[in-house]
Order: sequence, then structure tokens, then C-alpha cells
Amino acid sequence: MNKIGVYSKVLKRIVFTIMVILLLTVLIPVTVGIYYFNKADFKCPNDSIYPEKYHVKSVGDSIKYIEHNLLHRNKYGLWEVYISGSPLERGTKYGVLTKDLLQYQENVFVEQIKEFIPSDFYFNFLHKLIAIFNWDMASYIPEEYRKEIYAISQSCSHKFDSFGTPYERQLNYHAAHDIGHTMQEYMLVGCSSFAAWNENTSDSTLLIGRNFDFYVNDKFARNKIILFMEPEKGYKFVSVSWPGMMGVVSGMNEKGLTITINAAKGAIPVTSAMPISLLVREILQNAKTIQEAYQIAQVHKTFVSESILIGSAIDRSAAIIEKTPSKTSLYKETDNEIICTNHFQSNDFMNDSYNIENINNSDSKYRYDRLSELIKESIPLSPDKVATILRDRRGLNNKDIGLTNQKSINQSISHHSVIFKPEELKIWVSTEPWQSGTFLCYNLKEIFDNPNKLVERNDKQLTIPADTLFLENDYQNILDYRKQFKKIRESINSGLAIPIQEIHSFIELNPNYYEVYNIIGDYYNEMNDIRKAVEYWKKSLDCEIPSVYESNKIRNKIKEYDKE
Repeated sequence: MNKIGVYSKVLKRIVFTIMVILLLTVLIPVTVGIYYFNKADFKCPNDSIYPEKYHVKSVGDSIKYIEHNLLHRNKYGLWEVYISGSPLERGTKYGVLTKDLLQYQENVFVEQIKEFIPSDFYFNFLHKLIAIFNWDMASYIPEEYRKEIYAISQSCSHKFDSFGTPYERQLNYHAAHDIGHTMQEYMLVGCSSFAAWNENTSDSTLLIGRNFDFYVNDKFARNKIILFMEPEKGYKFVSVSWPGMMGVVSGMNEKGLTITINAAKGAIPVTSAMPISLLVREILQNAKTIQEAYQIAQVHKTFVSESILIGSAIDRSAAIIEKTPSKTSLYKETDNEIICTNHFQSNDFMNDSYNIENINNSDSKYRYDRLSELIKESIPLSPDKVATILRDRRGLNNKDIGLTNQKSINQSISHHSVIFKPEELKIWVSTEPWQSGTFLCYNLKEIFDNPNKLVERNDKQLTIPADTLFLENDYQNILDYRKQFKKIRESINSGLAIPIQEIHSFIELNPNYYEVYNIIGDYYNEMNDIRKAVEYWKKSLDCEIPSVYESNKIRNKIKEYDKE
């Protein structure tokens, strides 16, 4: 065969190989994506909704009524909502009462996503990707909740209709916590919770505390809603979350069943199922014991891994439902206490590779050990002592590991912090900032008997005081630290130098936190002062670093640039 024939044959093989690669990596995924995008069915209810038929009575600037349903903003800035009726009635009344809050919350959410993804092209691509990912999600969501969310969506803005109808968008937002799982390296999700009972509490009754560290930004957390729900079917319950969220992340029902969720590590999902918050809602609305909660959890398929801490006044104890897309397990303790961070503890997941990696490489086990340490020091527990534990900022053995460290129980990012006393149907909810403000107490029996108790509350003796020591000292340091951190990050991106005095003052704000020295190292690296960059990266390694992943990143930078 002549050379031309050989070259021709080689060229054909190359072209064929390129075509195969294109087919596998581009054409097939795009075709599949288009198929699922077009096939996406959010099962929009066809019910007629008439928000205008609900007459709103306003009392001053802080109270709105629709019949005996209400929206009230208390003096601490928390929004209290009481809603009752059928799914459509509940959703419509909720939407009418909270219309301004719903639209503000969506603006904030979209604004934050655009900050992450400033390109319009990629932003629109993300919308299509989510539609493909969630193409079959609605089929896993009970009709009751779809109707409720549909009714709420009638009060939402049409500003973002290019990303889907208000109903489609609201349905997708209920999977936001789940999607945050896949970004755990960015610390969007990393909660801590625990329960104690019998001799471990001051009056032997069940006591539960939790920090919900789901962080989007400060604006997202501005309007916290305490939702008191009186459904047509099932148990009445209270849930703590944000405007438009009809799923549950922290809640208690009238039977004294409490439920909180903690993200766990698992495989990156390729398609959605039932959002975990809506599964938790179904449990809270329909279960009164740990076993009933476990039975409901087994029925539904979810697309992320989750630890669900269940407390029960009837059982007078607590347990953890550990759930992945393929398996559900119930974990109990015999020591009259149980701790839940972000890894699984049952025998069923002992050899799970994702769980092993999570325990070895993340901050979850560290926070678990710190909670264990704090509980032992505080027994017998009371609501006040639980609040002190939830506010703790130090590391193991009381070590100063720096403010906002992910290994802390309190990272100063908490959307909300709650304390439950199920046998008395009492819940304490934190007020700003984070879990450092006053904890307000709500008695579910009183409120479900008379919703106006929300407006007429007189329970100062039951509140847990604010953490004044922190507010007078470290609070401002955290605000200044975050402001300076952002400024240094902007300097790195722009290549503009900052005064040396600002570097020194930045260190003084948070001298024991690894990220202080890490970002200063990054700054000096950008300024081509490699010696100083390596010096600060090495200082960072002397501090308590939240994960092996982060530690390795710093070591790799030192290895790359340290030529001495």
C-alpha cells in the first residue's frame, strides 16, 4: 500500500474516533438532555385559584388577618404565620399573607445564584439543567403538597417566568436543600443536633437542640418564618424555615413528634425524586411515634443521603433515620442521648465508602466529638444549657480554633437554631444574629387552641437570654473579618495591592483561624511575593483545618511554590 493510502486509512480512523467521541460526549448527552427537558412534567394542578376572594385585615404594620389565619412580625423580627384549611385554601391564604416576602425571597435567591454564575449564558443553561434534573420530581410529591405549592405560586412574581412558571420554580426551590448536598465542600449544608432524656436532663423529659447551618447569604436568612399549620388531614405542626418553604427542615407536631434534618454524604445524584423537606413534612404531618416516622420514610424514594433526627414525646426518646436513595436504616442509642452531625452511625452504613470518606475527611466527626464533650460537661441538661451548647464556638478540649471555623458547633452562619421540649409541646427559636439572640418560646397547645396567642404573647419568663458576652465582643469582629476577607479576595481578583496595616488588622480580628493565613498567602502569591505566600500558607497549617480536602489544597500550594 502506498503512503497516500496509509495516510488516508489513518485519517479515516482519526475522523471515526473523533465522531465516536463527539457522539458519546456531546451528541448523546445533548439529545438525552433535550428529550428530558421536553418530557419534564411538573404535574401542575388545574384547579382555579382566586386569591382576590380572601379579604386581608391589617392591624398596624405588623399583623395581617384572613379570618382566623394570620401573619405577625414580632418585635424580634421573626415572622409568625398561622394557616389552616384544605391544601388550596392553605396555599392561597399563605401566598396572599406573605406575597411581599415570597417575592423578596425569590429575588434574593436568584441574585445569589447570579453572583455564583454571572454569565447569562451559563445561568440560562443552569435553568435547563435543573429542569432536566428535576424532570420527574413532581411524580414523587403527594398531590396535597403540589396543590398547596401551586396555590402559593399564584402570589409569586412573574419576573422570572423565563426560568419557568411560578409553580415550576417554587417546586424546584423545594429541592434547594438537596442540591446543596452536592456542594458540601462549599459548606452550604453542615448541621449539628442532639437529644437527651431520662437522667441526662434536669427533669428527665426529652430535650432536643439543633443548629440548621444552611447558608445562602445574609439576605436569604433575613426573613425567618415560624409556620403553624392546621391541615385538613393529619396532625397540626410548627415548622421553622423561610418564605415559600412548605417542606420541613425543623419542626414539631401536636403529638410531640419532632424532626430535624442533617445532610449526609452520598453519590452525586443524576436525577431527582422526592425532596427531603417534603418527606419530612409528610412524616411530621402523619406520624406520632418513631416507628411510624420510620415506616413513612421507608415508603418514599429520595435522591440524596440524609440523617433525620426524630424525637418523640410518646416514646420519651429519640432516634435517627439514616436514608440514602437505596437504603433506609433506623439508628438508636441506649445511653439516654443521641448526637447527629453529618455522617451515618448505624451498622447498615458502617462499610459504606461514602460514609467512611465523610468520617475520615470532613469536619462531621470532629463536631460529633465536640458535642459529646459539651453534653458530658453539661449534664443534667436544661433548655438554657442546650442553648449554650448550640452557641459554642470552640474546638475539642476548649481549644480556640478561630471564629467561623466549620469544626465549631456554632459557625456563625446558622439560618436558625431550635430547642424542643416535646412532652410539654414547647419549642424555642433563635433570633438574630444567628443563634446568639434571644430564644423565644412557643407553646404549641396554647397556640393551636388560640392562634391569637402569637400576637398576645406574654412569656418573658420562658425566653432564653441573648448571648450578651459574644454580642459585646466577638460579634463585631466576625462582621469586620468577613468584610475584610471579601476585600482581600477582591484584591486577589483585581491584582491591586492593599496596605500592610490592613493585613495586620485582618489577622488581629481572627488570629486562630486557618483561613486568615490561607487567603493572605493567596494574596501574596498574586503579588508575586512567593516567600511570604509560602510563609503564610505554612502558618495556616498550624491551625485547625476543617477537612483533609482543604488541608491538602494548602499543602499542594506549598509544594508547588516552595523552592527552598
